[in-house]
Amino acid sequence: MPVVLPLAVLILVAVSVGSWLQVSERETNDTVHAVGSRAPDRVDVEATVQSVDAAARELVLRVRVIPRGALGEEDGTAPVADLSLQTSVATLSDLAFTAHERLAPKDVQVATTGGSVGDYPFDTYETDIEFWALLGGKPVPVRMLLTNNSTLFSVSATPPPSGQEAVVALRLSRSPSLLVFAVFMMVVMWALAASVLLGAWYLTTRSKGLVWPAMAWMAATLFALAAFRNTAPGTPPIGCVIDWFAFLWAETVIALCLIAVVVHGVRTALRSDDTHPT
Repeated sequence: MPVVLPLAVLILVAVSVGSWLQVSERETNDTVHAVGSRAPDRVDVEATVQSVDAAARELVLRVRVIPRGALGEEDGTAPVADLSLQTSVATLSDLAFTAHERLAPKDVQVATTGGSVGDYPFDTYETDIEFWALLGGKPVPVRMLLTNNSTLFSVSATPPPSGQEAVVALRLSRSPSLLVFAVFMMVVMWALAASVLLGAWYLTTRSKGLVWPAMAWMAATLFALAAFRNTAPGTPPIGCVIDWFAFLWAETVIALCLIAVVVHGVRTALRSDDTHPT
């Protein structure tokens, strides 16, 4: 009981905190950022962040257009006239829809600025998303509903002070779950390096010679750490923060410890052979 009860309490606390963090992150991702006009006759733009490519500095935005009131027909599934949806400079293409034809969702690419993928997992990016519409060549009110569907990034949106334009400034940062996992990976890397260092210190100070199981464990840790690093979500490139803060140093420590144990073990074995010749 003195062991089981604290362990059960620790597990309960960990699960409770994890559940709270998961629910908070899900609610943040489900938040709908609404900006633009509230006129009854308007064009609704449902924009969803599908994915973010930090290396290419762009995000994929899925856009669904719904004309409301007198601007649409068949419950908003088609415009009454040719509809042109103009976008901001950061968006790589505009959208055009033919009159009386069904409106299908489209994916557009949006360029991001600021930040560097080398700062993973602490990198952040910014961009502006803006929509305005022309129906039959005449401007019409636009309302944008922005959501986030990317599990690797969190999105914070800042609407303009007026709140009447369909424009929003986005700030993209790594999701809390990814950040926690990346920090956990760095802690594990240093813990494994420290474990190998302690093992090497014990073998060299006790003159254990060539202890093959210990050397096999060190060599396995050396190669397993590289595979463990490659499991980082978002496939970060080599040379990012996670490498310079933990991975490269941990690999160096483990490799030097393995070499030191082998050299010391060989010298100890040779001295033993000289002392006890066959």
